[in-house]
Amino acid sequence: MDDRITYAVYTDIGSRRVNEDSFGTAEKDGRHCFVLCDGLGGHGMGDAASQLAVQVCLAQFENAQDLEIYPDEALQASQDILLAEQAARGAQQKMKTTGVVLATDEENAYIGHVGDSRLYIFEKNRVKARTLDHSIPQMLVLTGEIKESEIRHHPERNMLLRVLGVPWEEPMYERMETVPLSRCQAFLLCSDGFWELITEKEMCSLLKSSGNVQEWLSRMAEVVRENGRGQDMDNNTAVAVWVKNRKKGLFW
Repeated sequence: MDDRITYAVYTDIGSRRVNEDSFGTAEKDGRHCFVLCDGLGGHGMGDAASQLAVQVCLAQFENAQDLEIYPDEALQASQDILLAEQAARGAQQKMKTTGVVLATDEENAYIGHVGDSRLYIFEKNRVKARTLDHSIPQMLVLTGEIKESEIRHHPERNMLLRVLGVPWEEPMYERMETVPLSRCQAFLLCSDGFWELITEKEMCSLLKSSGNVQEWLSRMAEVVRENGRGQDMDNNTAVAVWVKNRKKGLFW
């Protein structure tokens, strides 16, 4: 077992009748895989879509020969199988989901995503990078029409431009550049129901003051629940990952 990587998982149904968020983790030969998907609400089969996509991503990891191309293989396979399952069920356009995947070996992290489920990368208790949402508010940020801080409360924040389960002529997922683990303190995969209710500043503050990955995630979840109190809370799910610093022999 690779003790360089530790992780914790969390999911909560919020105020909804069904939890359409799904997640999965796997380890093989010192390599790790983390997957999080958020089925699209209001389409009737979001929970089935997210569960199927997670299963496919984990199966792809089990058979992966080259982790560098694993995110492409996992997300494309999820897309293909979701479309096939919709056709088999006569449920075209009903099985849709976001997806974010993280795979690690001894040296690097490999990341891919589609939709507005996010992956954050932390270094020295700060957000080093994150995936960019495939959403209307994110597009408005990129064109300079709104500020980053306005995404969380934008009236069109749930309008996605890319998801799994919708036919495409070319891949709609995105790959991040390969990230050396030596430059990573922690990762956070989370659905929009989670990140909308906690700021990056809060994530970093709790990371700095937490003694282990479970404590960090539990304390973030407390903030999410408190900030969502009295609201129509969405499903909220997160997978937190800590990376041990080889030079220090500590989790940073």
